[in-house]
Amino acid sequence: SKMGFTHAILGSSGGIDSAVVQALASAALGGDCVHPVLMPSMFSDHSVSDAEKLSANLGNEAITIPIKSLYDGYMEALSPVFQGKPFNLAEENLQARSRAVLLMAISNKLGYILLNTSNKSELSVGYSTLYGDLCGAISVIGDVYKNQVYALARYINRHEEIIPVNIIEKAPSA
Repeated sequence: SKMGFTHAILGSSGGIDSAVVQALASAALGGDCVHPVLMPSMFSDHSVSDAEKLSANLGNEAITIPIKSLYDGYMEALSPVFQGKPFNLAEENLQARSRAVLLMAISNKLGYILLNTSNKSELSVGYSTLYGDLCGAISVIGDVYKNQVYALARYINRHEEIIPVNIIEKAPSA
């Protein structure tokens, strides 16, 4: 409120970190003021349905923007430079950076504050993408270690299932 924002936006991956941030933001601002953006890629599977269920539980109106065509466009533009080189972290990080561009564009256009979903464990070991998942004006769980993120999720669910159990129980993925 100090910055004049009444709505928040975040990337909702169907993972534990974004789920906890989304639940905390919804509790703080109200479900109708939190706008999760689902950005499935060619590697997305059950993550989308988990994120959709979370949004429904929290009363958030989710925005879905597939990123495969963006990723393919970047790969095509980079093909003269990447030609003959093996697939590695550069191609993997393009997904996170594509998502950040979309989130910042929506944030700017609609005047919503962008929430970062990285936790302290990721930040401590450098397991995040610069100009990608590190994007955001507020790092809601930036001082929370991964084991504490799980504890927060269980606490949020203490009376009823708000964060789908599958999000809490599934193995973390990139």
